[in-house]
Amino acid sequence: MASDFLTLDEFLAQMAVPRSTFFRWKAIGQAPRHYKMPNRQIRIRRTEFESWLSAREEPQAA
Repeated sequence: MASDFLTLDEFLAQMAVPRSTFFRWKAIGQAPRHYKMPNRQIRIRRTEFESWLSAREEPQAA
């Protein structure tokens, strides 16, 4: 089950963005759907991350 989710640090490393960017995206509703665990850590389902990333793909120019 642990491999089904990314930690916030793993997400940040994949996207090469600082933590503040994630929280800015979260504040404006642009972050991927995520879970806040009882220990206050954030987890992102890998499938949700892939869907979120695909939705931001730009069409290729002709």
